[in-house]
Order: sequence, then C-alpha cells, then structure tokens
Amino acid sequence: MLIRPAQVSELLAVGELTAAAYVADGLIDPDAGYVGELRAADQRSTEAELMVAVEGDRLLGTVTFCLAGSPWAEICEAGEAEFRMLAVSPQARGRGVGSALASWCVDRAREQGSSAVALSSLPDMRTAHRIYERLGFVRAPGRDWRPADDVDLIAYVLDLRAQ
Repeated sequence: MLIRPAQVSELLAVGELTAAAYVADGLIDPDAGYVGELRAADQRSTEAELMVAVEGDRLLGTVTFCLAGSPWAEICEAGEAEFRMLAVSPQARGRGVGSALASWCVDRAREQGSSAVALSSLPDMRTAHRIYERLGFVRAPGRDWRPADDVDLIAYVLDLRAQ
C-alpha cells in the first residue's frame, strides 16, 4: 500500500469513495447536504492536503489533512494540525488502510512542527476511535461540537509535545 497525494485524474473517484464510505456505514443519509462536501475532493485538493492510499491503480482510502487556519480546519487550534474525512473503501476494510492514513497524518503534523493533531468524529464511529486511541489520541470533550442541530461530533487530540 502506498500513501500519496491524490492526482487530478482521481479526484472524482476520491470524492465518490469518501461519500460512499460514509453512506455505506449509515453515518449519513445519501440525500444529506453534507454528501456534497464529502464529494468535493477537487476543492479539498487545492485548499488542504488530500491523500490517498492505493495499491497499484486501486483506490483504497483517503484523508484530508490541514493546519489551523485552513478552510478545512474545524477544531484545531493555532499551531495544531487536523485531519478529516478519513474514508476507506468497504472492499478494503480490515487491511490497515485507516490506520495507515491516520499515521500518515500524525507523521505529517510532526514534519510541519505542529504541537498536536485534532479530529472530530461521530460517536458511532467506534472502529475509527480504536484506531485513534491506538495512536495515542485522547478524547477532548471540551472540543466536542455540533455542526448542525442533529449532528453531535466528539473530539480527539494527540499531543505531539508529549511524545
């Protein structure tokens, strides 16, 4: 498996994979407005770092990495990094793709000199939570938030200064 920046020719597929992963897991209704944001890989690729995990020409997963101040940052504070929209193709689940993408984000944050990495997650994303906790992320209830009246997000933070 190789993790690399998404190529322009892949952006449509990356957006579709992201949306399909969230919908397939029952995390979002296929008609929800947020599905359009999940599909907006072209925009993420110009305003953040849009990474993909591939095996040959097969797209396995994707993640969006950004620093504080980015249009894609939601909860990271000054000097921190954040990742969002980590999605793994249903056909590639159980192969360590999600862990590899999350680890890439932690390594990238260190390279950028970030003091921490933050992320938001739906409470039901328990498999993802186990990945984050294995990497050393801890719950940060003070950063929990609601992007919409019917959506509660929980926050995790990895303090890179403590490592």
